[in-house]
Amino acid sequence: MQDWIYILNPNKDTLDGEPAGKETMRRLAHDDPKSDFWLSRRNRMEPGDRLWFFFSHPESAVAEVDGEPREDPDDPEFGYRVEATLLPEPTGALYGSPVGRDELELGQVRSVQKVKPGALKILLARAGL
Repeated sequence: MQDWIYILNPNKDTLDGEPAGKETMRRLAHDDPKSDFWLSRRNRMEPGDRLWFFFSHPESAVAEVDGEPREDPDDPEFGYRVEATLLPEPTGALYGSPVGRDELELGQVRSVQKVKPGALKILLARAGL
């Protein structure tokens, strides 16, 4: 199992027609957890991997990858998509106790990147996993 940080910008990215912020993520995790997300490149995600969502501010949500990334020929900017299911309980825990950028050990910000081992310990603890 791999863990990935997926960075969203609430001022630019939308989910379900709403800004991709912690309120939207928490609502979707409880009401409509299955979704798919854009990827700018394929990555090596596999079913069972986890996506940890980070926003412009220290806020988080978590999902489990349901399938391997697939090509999306209709979107040249984000040529791949991946299906994932938001996890309600861990997302709720992270909503109440978000993880900050400094705790994630983020260097250069890319849209999707692997979670560093030190950051994974913090994410797992805060999410109750």
